[in-house]
Amino acid sequence: MLKVTDPKVAGRRRGASELQDKQSESDHRDLRIDKVGVRGLRFPIQVLDKAKSLQNTIATIGMYVDLPKEFKGTHMSRFLEVLNAHGSVVHVNNIPDILHAMQEKLKSATAHLEMEFPYFLVKKAPVSGLEGVMDYTARFSATACGPEIDFVLTVQAAVTTLCPCSKAISRHGAHNQRGLVTVQIRSRQPVWIEDLIAMVESSASSELYSLLKREDEKAVTERAYENPVFVEDLVRNVALKLSGHPDVTWYQVEAENQESIHHHNAYACIEKG
Repeated sequence: MLKVTDPKVAGRRRGASELQDKQSESDHRDLRIDKVGVRGLRFPIQVLDKAKSLQNTIATIGMYVDLPKEFKGTHMSRFLEVLNAHGSVVHVNNIPDILHAMQEKLKSATAHLEMEFPYFLVKKAPVSGLEGVMDYTARFSATACGPEIDFVLTVQAAVTTLCPCSKAISRHGAHNQRGLVTVQIRSRQPVWIEDLIAMVESSASSELYSLLKREDEKAVTERAYENPVFVEDLVRNVALKLSGHPDVTWYQVEAENQESIHHHNAYACIEKG
């Protein structure tokens, strides 16, 4: 056995073993904390892609647990230990494992994991057929309470809406706007991100494209003019499609139109389940 004789080395080792664990100290305020942890962490992930099997992207991650009233704080470094234990890239299939590892490592009854990321699709222009890349926003929100896991998928997609009232009262043209639709669902079986995007885009006056030539612009403009949609129509159209999906058990649909002739936005929301 090696015996340390250098007093400086011995002092450092004693100091390391005597570091205080302030987080584990008791707290007198008798208040439980519902969620405590880390957020704003960027990390590579792999997402299931309907066309290409897997898509690599970057997620902004939040990781939280509950904190019993008797503890002063949680151990923030342990969240990163759990995440990094699953490799340099997190696969979506690992989400249950990550949640249960958080519960075990942080001695918590509940654990929460949020992952928001850009999701990319290749779209063809309607007439020229030229391809361009579109980006959307998706989010996974998962909670483990004991062995049970609650999972919510969120997708945001931008669309074009043309005002039915403006078309009805105007001799020339009608005003339109860009709308942002946010869909959240719970489901019995996984639902493809692409399918939710398609539901949203087919519910608007027109979908958006990243690349349009003149013949495409003509087609998109005329399509929107022939299909006027209020913000109320937009959320109802999406809600009807979700209600008809065999695996969707709960949903919330929000739409916000950035008005082009008003100094405000138009908003609507439907929740069911």
